[in-house]
Amino acid sequence: MDASVTQLLQAWSGGDAKALGELTPKVYAELRRMAAKYMKNEGAGHTLQATALVHEVFLKLVDIDRVSWQDRAHFFAVSANTMRRILVDRARAKGAAKKGGAALRLNLDDAPELASASRDREMIAVDDALEVLAKVDARKAKVVELRFFGGLSVEETAEVLKISPQSVMRDWKTARAWLMAELAK
Repeated sequence: MDASVTQLLQAWSGGDAKALGELTPKVYAELRRMAAKYMKNEGAGHTLQATALVHEVFLKLVDIDRVSWQDRAHFFAVSANTMRRILVDRARAKGAAKKGGAALRLNLDDAPELASASRDREMIAVDDALEVLAKVDARKAKVVELRFFGGLSVEETAEVLKISPQSVMRDWKTARAWLMAELAK
């Protein structure tokens, strides 16, 4: 399946509109799984469902001009980044970003809970800290983005970044410690 997804992505990059039609059902379930990790803890009255998030991500991906898709892993890395931007922008738009306040205490292993409306402030704080981390160590920031915002496993993250699962775990542990210190400021 990975080879066919990669071939379809490359055909789509080359302007083959038919390839996009064939690609959509092949990647939709995985995008839906990523989104569902965030949305599973939403309570009644939430404003965004996993399916709607996937559709919004897909619409943004379709609008990207001249992306030279490398492979399936590249597609899901871009998808994770797009999902992150949508979720954080949604939280910011709801006015959750307030200056000051107490230090945040959260567990980066419990990423899906941050998608709930009551956790918008924490999601924004993690995003802001992640922007700082990206300037310090881009790979560690990418590991956090893929695992935390993209919901990818250690193995999937390793595939996307073309590093070993052990390197992903080392980066994940170091980045988590750095982010927790940053969030405590």
